[in-house]
Amino acid sequence: MKVALAQTNPTIGEFDGNRRKVIDLLKRAEKTGADLVVFPELTLIGYPPRDLLLRPDFVEANLHALDEMVGEVGETAAVVGFVARDESARAPALLNAAALVQHGKILSVHHKSLLPTYDVFDEVRYFSPAAGVAPGELQGSTAPTRRGRGTPVKVGITICEDAWNDESFWSTRRYTADPVAAVVEAGAEVLVNIAASPYTFGKRNLRTRMLSELAKKHGKFLVFVNQVGGNDELVFDGNSGVFAPDGRTIARAAAFEEDFVTVELSEAAETVETPAEDVADLHGALVLGLRDYLTKNGFKKAVVGVSGGIDSAVVASLAAEALGAANVRGVSMPSPYSSEHSVNDARALAADLGIRFDVVPINDIFEKVIAGVKPLFADAPPDTAEENVQARIRGALLMALSNKFGEMVLATGNKSELAVGYCTLYGDMCGGLAVLGDVPKMKVYELARFINRARPVIPEGTFTKPPSAELKPDQTDQDTLPPYDVLDGILQAYVEEAKDAAAIVKLGFDEATVRRVIRMVHSSEHKRRQAAPVIKVTSKAFGTGRRMPIAQGWQ
Repeated sequence: MKVALAQTNPTIGEFDGNRRKVIDLLKRAEKTGADLVVFPELTLIGYPPRDLLLRPDFVEANLHALDEMVGEVGETAAVVGFVARDESARAPALLNAAALVQHGKILSVHHKSLLPTYDVFDEVRYFSPAAGVAPGELQGSTAPTRRGRGTPVKVGITICEDAWNDESFWSTRRYTADPVAAVVEAGAEVLVNIAASPYTFGKRNLRTRMLSELAKKHGKFLVFVNQVGGNDELVFDGNSGVFAPDGRTIARAAAFEEDFVTVELSEAAETVETPAEDVADLHGALVLGLRDYLTKNGFKKAVVGVSGGIDSAVVASLAAEALGAANVRGVSMPSPYSSEHSVNDARALAADLGIRFDVVPINDIFEKVIAGVKPLFADAPPDTAEENVQARIRGALLMALSNKFGEMVLATGNKSELAVGYCTLYGDMCGGLAVLGDVPKMKVYELARFINRARPVIPEGTFTKPPSAELKPDQTDQDTLPPYDVLDGILQAYVEEAKDAAAIVKLGFDEATVRRVIRMVHSSEHKRRQAAPVIKVTSKAFGTGRRMPIAQGWQ
């Protein structure tokens, strides 16, 4: 049996474009002689559609796109994700569905059984679970089977989360049901799992091991097709694959790009190696997430405040790769406290990247603002109020350029700063997207070294000088924060692993430092609520996956 993996990058709600993409790949699959072409979860809609699903006209448009697509399907069968109405009158009256289509008609429809409600997922808000599972059947398949050529093939179709509950693989499980085991028991000969499984660092290898074990456990070929692309804060990495009954990977699609792969389901197929995950995956996720966020929102250009620091250097580099250097503007906005080497490093970065570079000194503006508020400040000594004025002037200038030229402002703060509030509302937090908002500071340095792997794009001085906001004389980040390697370790334990203070101290961190960092995390929630969307690349990002109250008294 020959199967095609159609790894697509849909735009949410762009039904005509998504449908045309499906039809084009259907025709391509037919030319290859494939028996079956498999598309990702909610192919015709894009994942996650969120509250668009509460609009009846949106659901109807998805069904119309399905009807038009079905008419284009010939000998090569297809598995296509869409949203079905639940005719049983169960609330919320929708089902996350996959249609098995062949010869211009829908042979069967299969519904998602396990609906995730953790982290960024909220599927119970929109969907009812499947009432049961049963394999679909390819009619008149030309593929040879154990019973001979032309015999119908029973295909066990499951959707994303349905494959993530094997009791042999997971020590603790979220659900009691195992849809894959159930569809095998019902007679499935080949397993298909269509997915919109978001990227987080380290997840690819986990997912590969899990699917490999699942294929081996049931002794079946398992075809996994994952969405690729960025939709809002989520990045989908693709990495679709096919697993043999002995657990070997026999086909793999590309990471972070659309791909089309065909494979014969043969036990004699060669093994395809799974590369180890490293900072290159993180880099690929950020470039894809940045590119898709801008282009799917109608932006072609970006503007970045380049300070000469490591964060803005990495953001500008990612933007240049995602959008092309000609579409990125770097702006240096020196204040009275900006060092000469910072401006020079920013200029050198822009030259190395080939992006536009503008210098807009803010000294005069800053002095006029301070003069204007001086009667109100009276004799109060200078403090963060004056420091933040500088950041807010810069934010206002960047937003002015955005409004004038249609260039999206990219916020440059990292996860470590966002966690503890070491950032200025309406200042350096300005922007349409926080590119590094889920990347800890020490990981930013790793990204920078990766960017410099072929040639020195980011100046060496950017790596070696102490991190500083340069908002007062001789300022460094460590005047206020613990060393970043310490801070990142505490934040990893507290934010991503949900450990309490006592447990973090047992890891070897100073108790006073741990408790101070936790207080800073709590007191900064109001800032994060007003931050730009963050590209999610860790297991727990700030945003939709971490919903904390602002006003609360628990410590």
